[in-house]
Amino acid sequence: MDINKRLAEELQVKITQVEAAVKLIDEGNTIPFIARYRKEATGSLNDEVLRNLFERLTYLRGLEEKKEQVLSSIEEQGMLTDELRAKIEAAETMVLVDDLYRPYRPKKKTRASVAKEKGLEGLALIIKLQQTKDPIEKEAEPYVNEEKGVANVEEAIQGAKDILAEAVSDEADYRTYIRDLTVKEGTISSTAKDETVQSVYENYYRYSEPIKKVAGHRVLALNRGEKEKILTVKIEAPEERILQYLEKQTIVRDNPVTTPLLKEVCEDSYHRLIQPAIEREIRNDLTEKAEDGAIDVFGKNLEQLLMQPPIAGKVVLGWDPAFRTGCKLAVVDPTGKVLDTKVIYPTAPQNKVEESKRELKKIFDKYNVDLISVGNGTASRESEQVITELLKELKSPIQYVIVNEAGASVYSASKLATEEFPNFDVGQRSAASIARRLQDPLAELVKIDPKSIGVGQYQHDMNQKKLSEALTGVVEDSVNKVGVDLNTASASLLEYISGISKTLAKNIVEYRENNGRFQDRRELLKVPKLGPKAFEQCAGFMRILDGKNPLDGTSVHPESYEAATKLMEKLGVTPAELRDLQKASKAGGKKAGGKSLSSKVGDKKKLAEELGIGEITLTDIIKELEKPARDPREDMPAPILRSDILNMEDLKPGMRLKGTVRNVIDFGAFVDIGVHQDGLVHISQMTDRYIKHPLEAVSVGDVVEVEVLGVDLQKKRISLTMKLQGDKK
Repeated sequence: MDINKRLAEELQVKITQVEAAVKLIDEGNTIPFIARYRKEATGSLNDEVLRNLFERLTYLRGLEEKKEQVLSSIEEQGMLTDELRAKIEAAETMVLVDDLYRPYRPKKKTRASVAKEKGLEGLALIIKLQQTKDPIEKEAEPYVNEEKGVANVEEAIQGAKDILAEAVSDEADYRTYIRDLTVKEGTISSTAKDETVQSVYENYYRYSEPIKKVAGHRVLALNRGEKEKILTVKIEAPEERILQYLEKQTIVRDNPVTTPLLKEVCEDSYHRLIQPAIEREIRNDLTEKAEDGAIDVFGKNLEQLLMQPPIAGKVVLGWDPAFRTGCKLAVVDPTGKVLDTKVIYPTAPQNKVEESKRELKKIFDKYNVDLISVGNGTASRESEQVITELLKELKSPIQYVIVNEAGASVYSASKLATEEFPNFDVGQRSAASIARRLQDPLAELVKIDPKSIGVGQYQHDMNQKKLSEALTGVVEDSVNKVGVDLNTASASLLEYISGISKTLAKNIVEYRENNGRFQDRRELLKVPKLGPKAFEQCAGFMRILDGKNPLDGTSVHPESYEAATKLMEKLGVTPAELRDLQKASKAGGKKAGGKSLSSKVGDKKKLAEELGIGEITLTDIIKELEKPARDPREDMPAPILRSDILNMEDLKPGMRLKGTVRNVIDFGAFVDIGVHQDGLVHISQMTDRYIKHPLEAVSVGDVVEVEVLGVDLQKKRISLTMKLQGDKK
């Protein structure tokens, strides 16, 4: 198999792009580095395509390795024919290779192997040839042998049938046909073990759907219901057609002696050997596809969460809500430093509302708090009510934001949090994390295992290794898109940078603590264990503001500094101007709105040749000189700042509200509209055009306008629509 050609076809890109990407991967380059600094070679393949390429490359190389092992094993047995070799070499999946290898794989003890040990292969051959005219009992008599364990003709006949049943089961072509037919025409169904039991699986108590149509989220729900012993799930195949097919393949002539026996063999082979295996394979395949789809949704949700725009330059009060143990507060200055912590008890059972308000007013006055960041967990609703009452009593305006606190408790109990806040308890650490999530979501969320951030469905049912790898890839891509300030980034943030391991991240922080600020990117080479390859991979993503070279504050890679310096001279951009633009961008002033340089360039191809770089690299350098240190998160929707609250009882059908998308799942999206209970926008209510998945319309963090369709107070369910009809006054 030509792996590169296959990848080019699957990903619908040029073979030259695939060849370049595979070569770069094999040389040890990271996906973010290839995506950003090797666009010339790959024809600008982005990080998503490159990760898909890497995943398929790994699978296809594993497939080729498996083929070699199988061919070697069959050859050792002296059973390898040219036809079988060709079939194995042409196989495109691991399942097909397994099917072809099945007859030659060393087997555990089976009914067929036991029958062979008893010397019954001769009788099996007589039945298979379908030529005998004598009663089968007469043919079986010579095979009765008590010493070998064949007590009578019935046992001999049964043993021969067992040998034939396994032979039918081992035919790869039969399995392929049956598997394909079952997927095409079969159904997946479920029933309740006890219909009187109330559960979240009630929709599946009497459920049936064609296999080819079943959605991923339903597969995962069925799996979980089965695991929890509430559902019985099975695959129902077109059995009559399958048995007819097997009989047609097996019975080559009408023989009154052998035909009835071979019909029994086909039925036994299918029910006992083929059907259970194929049901397992189909269920596994459905699960794998469903997991891949769910992991993809997880990844896209996580990316949106990580890429939320930071709210810079604000003093934030982090509020970790709770009942019995009180609400933990942490005041954090604009740099993320914790100024103060406190515990108040405005919620049940203490209900010290007035006392809590007095404490909050003191904190607001003392630290000039600009914003309150409230976690969306237990007692969030009750905390929100206290906050909105208090805000009405204040002279100076303060707003609040509800933030997703998923993973905050995991972080606050972690070794990292203990090192960061050795004198704080878990509640204080959690409140500090909730505050910092508003100031810089990316820098804070990288401290948490991506799986614990919990944006998606059925995360605990997934293949945890695959989920972890996919989500880690999302975090890497996000961190590298934004880049990091080399002089302030934590080890947690640095370890996601291209080419930087956990050890190197710690070494960078230690070097910084012992030697002071980095003045130059090349100083990274003085960090213990950080060699030229790691420097090549990471340097472009590390930013140094106010360093010796203003290009160190941009995403221009040091390998292009010579070309970038010549370009600056040609375009009349001075190092001082570049520094000023970086400072303005960092301060959140003018959005790095430098000169428009593209118009000055003229013939790009000629200029690129003159500078000794590619056109794509030239374009990237020009963009960076126009808007140095630009944060891509600026383009993302900002969080909704609130100062008042709605009750669920206040909601009426037809009411319009702005909300934040909190979670996207296969059948819709949950939107926070400020009533503590998120509302569901079903996929059918998202847009007038047909969409296969909600991610085509919305992402986590999006601010959307919705209309209330219905409110079920008893079940605490809110139905929303994004299909707004006309303008309502």
